[in-house]
Amino acid sequence: MARGRSGTIALVIAAFSALYLVAAPAFVAPRQGSTPQVDERVVAATFAGLSPLALEQPAGAYDSVVAMLQSWLVGGISLVLIYGAALVAAVANPLTKRRLEVKGEVDAMRK
Repeated sequence: MARGRSGTIALVIAAFSALYLVAAPAFVAPRQGSTPQVDERVVAATFAGLSPLALEQPAGAYDSVVAMLQSWLVGGISLVLIYGAALVAAVANPLTKRRLEVKGEVDAMRK
């Protein structure tokens, strides 16, 4: 019996909620006699920003699996070379080596 009442209460709440949503205003209307102002600079900037999209051609698929694999190979080799150069630059820092040499010389003079 209690189950029937809770279902009825839920149904009544749902009905009132739907009625409120239907009766509520959907938007606030602008004042009478006012026209929206459009800034020409904003329109020009938007058009200039979106114009490259009109000139671009859609991206095409690779002609073959071999072309796709070649592009992945070139990209992978490029990344390996870039990371390798960064690693060599980090390990072979001449300033750090010179500081260690000077520190060794200073320690030798103090003894």
